[in-house]
Amino acid sequence: MRRVLLTTAGESHGPGLTAVLTGMPAGLAVDLEFIHREMKRRMHGYGRGARMKIETDAVEIRGGVRGGETLGSPIAIWIENRDFRSWSAVMDPIETDPARVEKRRVHAPRPGHADLAGGLKYLRSDLRDVLERASARESAARVACGSIAKLLLSDLGIEIRSGVRSLGPIGVDRPVPNWAEIERVDESSPLRAIHHDLEDEMVALVDRTKDEGDTLGGAVTVIAHGVPAGLGSYVQWNEKLDGRLARAVMSVPAVKAVEIGAALAASAGPGSAAHDPIELGDGGGFSRPTNHAGGLEGGVTNGADVVITAYKKPISTLRKGMPSVDLDTMEPHRSQYERSDVTALPAAGVIAESMVALILADALLEKLGGDSMAEVRAHFEATVRLQRAWPEPRST
Repeated sequence: MRRVLLTTAGESHGPGLTAVLTGMPAGLAVDLEFIHREMKRRMHGYGRGARMKIETDAVEIRGGVRGGETLGSPIAIWIENRDFRSWSAVMDPIETDPARVEKRRVHAPRPGHADLAGGLKYLRSDLRDVLERASARESAARVACGSIAKLLLSDLGIEIRSGVRSLGPIGVDRPVPNWAEIERVDESSPLRAIHHDLEDEMVALVDRTKDEGDTLGGAVTVIAHGVPAGLGSYVQWNEKLDGRLARAVMSVPAVKAVEIGAALAASAGPGSAAHDPIELGDGGGFSRPTNHAGGLEGGVTNGADVVITAYKKPISTLRKGMPSVDLDTMEPHRSQYERSDVTALPAAGVIAESMVALILADALLEKLGGDSMAEVRAHFEATVRLQRAWPEPRST
């Protein structure tokens, strides 16, 4: 059984980020320009901080690819942190400057961040040892590898896109979007809003919030289009694909809730309004007039679009700070400030796309098998053909 696995390493202001992606079949064409476009999408968005002006997030592939094709072996990726030049005396892996380290020491944890919980877990007196790894900077490595998973899915006709559904209170009353609405998202717009008519109001809210030294959360919706039926399983709890997807999307920095399909609205109404009627398609097979289930039933894809919404809390780093405690004096203290964003919702959508791509690639290869793209394509075509012919006519 082939499984797609991702491991990342590196700190926010360390030398750089390392990622190792295993499980990709041999013979997949790797488009480096596409990967770099995805990396730029992660850096885009109104309300981002100064860090986005420093980094270029150039991806270097250092193993597992030759001549633009995967080899079937682990893919190693390196992303340099350009900001390390200003932080080397503090974050060098071997030698640091004690005076500079002390100046950058974090001793008043930020509510909502991993600072205090991580300090208690690892017993670190300088909370920088926690926040450097807990930083959302790590997500750059996820997007790089998620881009490769997207290339695999795209080879089989599966697309993944996202958009900002709400920002703060703006847009919370809008329904779950469909693929046509996601396709219309303007990637160059300030916030990549699904509903263009809300974007000016969202931008104004970001400006007001920035002036107040505060931060904003919201929701992003990711849709995977062209996903075949039969991915995932209902036979064991940990094989259910909705659970695997929810876990992956919940791991996106600051995401605190995940909705599949129209789960929130469905939970408030009767079953007759929550489930999707089954119809016979015009060209054979089955179709659904609605997609309240978000493409998943019983932990298995049903052939409809996979729809996932991630709800992101406001960023934990507030310029105006919040009540906290000084770990040196054990006295009340304002939480320390680290350079941050007002909101990173557009980036959260891109990161969530990458996580969905990695999980779907894993589930797809789990079902299809194959060590090469030639085998994967052949198995995919055979699976689709068999599903179209099912069920076989019964003799009477």
